[in-house]
Order: sequence, then structure tokens, then C-alpha cells
Amino acid sequence: MLRKPLFLSRLHRSLVSNFSSFAAIAAFLLALIPAAPALAQQQVFKVTTIPEEAATEQVRKFGPITKYLERVLNMKVEFTPVNDYPAAVEALVNKQVDMVWFGGFTHVQAQLRSGGKIVPIAQREEDTQFRSVFITLADSGIKTLADLKGKQVSFGSQSSTSGHLMPRSFLLQAKIDPDKDFKRVAYSGAHDATIASVVGGRVDAAALDITVWRKFVDEKKVDTNKVSVFFTTPGFYNYNWSVHADMPAALRERVTKALLDLSMANPEGKEILTLNRATKYIATKSENYRDLETAGRSAGLIK
Repeated sequence: MLRKPLFLSRLHRSLVSNFSSFAAIAAFLLALIPAAPALAQQQVFKVTTIPEEAATEQVRKFGPITKYLERVLNMKVEFTPVNDYPAAVEALVNKQVDMVWFGGFTHVQAQLRSGGKIVPIAQREEDTQFRSVFITLADSGIKTLADLKGKQVSFGSQSSTSGHLMPRSFLLQAKIDPDKDFKRVAYSGAHDATIASVVGGRVDAAALDITVWRKFVDEKKVDTNKVSVFFTTPGFYNYNWSVHADMPAALRERVTKALLDLSMANPEGKEILTLNRATKYIATKSENYRDLETAGRSAGLIK
């Protein structure tokens, strides 16, 4: 039997060994290739809002801005409604979401809850001089805030700026204490439910966000011959988009720019801004909401 020369046997073993090593390295490198897209897909930017209106309305309202952010940020963006105002606060404080549409008071609550780690990045231009309205049935006989004494009155959520904090604050300034002077204080949980409580006769009067009231009027969802505004508050700072201070600075800048770039001059921007009852977004800062913290402490809503 012929045998291979010794040098050929050694060459064969060397080639087999090198091929096995090369194959192992190649397999390792190939295994890494699908990992990169998978990693990118896992990067999700999560958004939520205080539930000032029904969940279906929230999804309709924030759907277009979610798609817009997904495109300009080049990452997956998810919008998920929460059950109540405190849940929105906890979601951002605990970094379960990346950005929240807060009312001014919930922003303050999140700041206090987080030890100053919440950053407001943009607000609607309308939020520099926001207002609340008090509404009642046209035949109720209620014409002034003083007429509310002895009546059943509804606010929105207890954590709502325009649906509770500021209406309560202006009542106290008028020497009217809701807890002592009203027959009953109710909390509807949301502005649309507040309107329904007056329309349905469950309360005599109620306070809510002026922009929600105007939306209902414009969409003819409320008959102003039967329900009307009898008091409009002075202006105050209100809603904003907030993020956690631990968000990377580069991402925060990109998100802020995306919001400030929205314009009524193009169809996409017009749809988003109109749904959010805005003409444009402007930059904001924490100092704008200090008066709301003062009002919250004066009204006994912040201990």
C-alpha cells in the first residue's frame, strides 16, 4: 500500500485545521450580521399623555405625531394611553416612557416626585396664556362664581391644571372654598366627561380646559343654547411635552427640534397641530411652571 509522503500528510492536516478555523470564524461573523437590524428594532421611543379625554380620542389625536416622530427620529415610536393622571407622572418618573404630554400641574408633580429630573422641552404657543372656563345649564340661574355656593360642582381629574388646580385657585381668591361652600364636589376624571356631567344634569356647574370646550362647540357636540360659559379665568402657563433628564442630550435635541419644526404651512404639520389644538410649538423651561407649584401649595394640593 502506497503511503503519502510525510510532507503531504502534514500539509493536508494543516489545510484541514486552517479551513476549520476559517469556517468557525466565518460562521461567527455571519451570525453577527442579522443582530444589527434586530438591535435597531429594539430601540423604541415611547410616548404617552395625561388622559384628559377618552382613550379613543387620545389615540386619534396623537397618532399622526407618533408617525411623524418615527420618521424624523428614524426609530420606532409607540404611543400608549394610561388610565389616569398619576399613571402618566409615574411612567416618566420611572422612565417607563420617554416623553409625556403633561398639563402644567402634572409636570410640577413629576418634577417634585423625581427630585427635579423632569425637563419640559416644548409647549403650544397657546399655553403661555391658558384659561379655564366654568359652564352651567342656561336655565340654572348661575351667573357668577358666588352663585356656586350651595351647588353641586364638578372638576376634571384632581391632578388637572385647567380642570381643577387653577379653577380651585381662582375660587379661593374669590373667597369661595369648594370644600366648605359647595353642596358637593365631584371629579369627572376628564374634560369631556365634565361637559357630560353638566349636560346630563348630574351637577349644577363645572370647570374645564377652554380648548376642549371650544372643540366641543366647534364640532357641535354641545348645544350652547342649553349649556354656556359663565366665567373664564385669567391666563396661566399650562401644557408641555416633558422628557426625563437622563435622556441623552443628542436625542433630546432631536426631539425638541422635531416638535418646534412643525408648521401649519404643510399638510402634515397642520394635521398634527390642529389635532393638538395648537398653532405651533415653542420652547419652554421649568421656571414657567413655578407659579403653578405655588398655586398647588396654596390650594392644599401639594403638601
